[in-house]
Amino acid sequence: MKQDLFEFDRQLHSLLCDHFSGEFTTHQLRDAYAALLPPSSFRLADVRVYVYEQIRRLIRAGWVEMAVQRQKRGQVFRMLEMPQRLQLVLVDGNFSMTVDSVEAPADEGREIPCSVPSSKEGQDDQARLQVMLKETRLDLLSSLGETERYKQLFEEIPHLKGRFEGVYLEVRDRSSKLLGHVRAIENTLKAISAT
Repeated sequence: MKQDLFEFDRQLHSLLCDHFSGEFTTHQLRDAYAALLPPSSFRLADVRVYVYEQIRRLIRAGWVEMAVQRQKRGQVFRMLEMPQRLQLVLVDGNFSMTVDSVEAPADEGREIPCSVPSSKEGQDDQARLQVMLKETRLDLLSSLGETERYKQLFEEIPHLKGRFEGVYLEVRDRSSKLLGHVRAIENTLKAISAT
């Protein structure tokens, strides 16, 4: 069987496999993806458009389906098995490329060289920071998911709010701290890469 090449954003793929392997909404996926992007490098509306377009691609490929119940807001999507005819190719930075490449189409298809640290020690630091960043981002996503679920529960079962509001506020504060950690690690990585 001839396979169709299917390029897909590595970070979105990771989110869909690790956190949204069952059902998800555009809003949930957008927020999780935005948390992985460098701060102040995007508009949330652009991320939503990008994520929705990727969901539509997955639907056309037969990898995602809309839930039977159609909704104008909060439409639920469901992950399916990846079709055998697809040959998945994961690519990095798809969202930033779509924003940046509008201004510079001449660079399309050309590899951008990575900055090489000057020593082995620099490489070790970068590798350690990358691992740290990945772990902190996962913690952030988990915390954001917990915050979102508490908010949904408060809307669906209002009398729970009084009992769990303190826990919700703690989780929300943890999310803010984790976001600060992510930014600090990202800034450190940028500084090391620039040297």
